[in-house]
Amino acid sequence: RSRIVVNTPTVGRIPNGAMVEQSVPSGFANGDSLTLNLHRPDFSTAKALADTINERLGAQPDKGYVIATPIDAASVRVSAPRDVGQRVGFLATLENFEFTPADAPARVVINSRTGTIVIGSEVRLLPAAITHGGLTVTIAENQQVSQPNAFADGETVVTTQSIIDVDLADSRMFKFEPGVTLDQLVRAVNEVGAAPGDLMAILEALRQAGALRGELVII
Repeated sequence: RSRIVVNTPTVGRIPNGAMVEQSVPSGFANGDSLTLNLHRPDFSTAKALADTINERLGAQPDKGYVIATPIDAASVRVSAPRDVGQRVGFLATLENFEFTPADAPARVVINSRTGTIVIGSEVRLLPAAITHGGLTVTIAENQQVSQPNAFADGETVVTTQSIIDVDLADSRMFKFEPGVTLDQLVRAVNEVGAAPGDLMAILEALRQAGALRGELVII
């Protein structure tokens, strides 16, 4: 019999899957400090969290009085009361502090089973020309000089014009300088009706070629 298969159905995922074999000892009531672990490790976020705690709790780092200290990209050590009851209240205060985390990393996430593609706003492309089957995509960026009139009160500035071209016919490959954003590439591929699988193949090839400035995650 005949059948049609869309995307890649032979993949699976268990979100947060784990098996607990035995109880894990907790050090919550021990020591004079606690370690806060970030869900998404980032040095800038760890520093911002430590700075917020120190500022809100009246620490004076310039005089050597520090309450929160970033240990690495994922952890912040916080001095806490030894009494368990006071420690609970202390953490209740901390969890209500608000601060601005660092920007999300440049990342492209692809679900090969459903064909879903999520692209972060920080993802960028280097100059490249792509051919996928009968599909040819060229991405480029031209620098233009905008100069005011001779007697105008202004200054000369350099502006950037992004150019992206999609061709379904066979054509030669040319080099263009330099690249544009990944968002423009995705829109151009969608305009010609390319399937998500085609876009996945293009993104993977861009990563292998070193033209994708960002992390490519396939789940």
